[in-house]
This record gives sequence, structure tokens and C-alpha cells, in this order.
Amino acid sequence: QVQLVEFGGGLVQPGGSLRLSCAASGSWYFIYTMAWYRQAPGKQREHVATISADTDGKTLYADSVKGRFTISKDKNSNVVYLLMNNVKPEDAAVYYCNVDAQISYWTSREGYWGQGTQVTVSS
Repeated sequence: QVQLVEFGGGLVQPGGSLRLSCAASGSWYFIYTMAWYRQAPGKQREHVATISADTDGKTLYADSVKGRFTISKDKNSNVVYLLMNNVKPEDAAVYYCNVDAQISYWTSREGYWGQGTQVTVSS
């Protein structure tokens, strides 16, 4: 199983910055990707950013955050970060960490979710 714990949510002013962290623990055969999603009240959960967990570290961003948010992964640990710059009111949401992992050689890939961390944007 994979356990995910997010850190770093809170209140940020419009135009400000915030960094979210997500630490993965447990046991697995392979982690394919680590990602951030968000869900605002009354809206569906949406993709924010994904990073490949292998050495190439390829990233993918939602158009709404491209150029403002940066996803990164610690090379020596299973921690993924989301640096949020120039935050806008529409970025307010609960942010969820997601890991696409294979628990053992004999199982299929599955998605695992953290409990979420609230980001509030207000002046």
C-alpha cells in the first residue's frame, strides 16, 4: 500500500506564493508518476500537474497553471512538491496528491490519494 500525506496548505494572498509537499510512504514495486489534483467547492476534481517518477522527470501541467506552478520531486526521497506562484483566487481549492503505483510485480497499476490540503486565496 501507498500512504500519502500532504503538507503546506493555508492562506495565501492573490499574487503570492505557496509550496505544497506530499510524502509517499509504505511499500511498492514501482511508482510511475506523482501528481497534484485540486477540487474547488461545487466543482469536479481536476488535474493540476504530473511528474514522471523516473530519471527523466517529465512534467505535465494544466493550462490554467502553466507558467505559474512548478511540480518537482526530491531525487533522494518520495516527496513531490508543488510550488505555486502568482496565485489567483481561482486557485483556491483542496489540493490532493496522487501517485500512480504498482504495489507488486503481480498487481496492476493503481492510483492512490492523499487526504488533501486546503489552499485559500484571500487578501
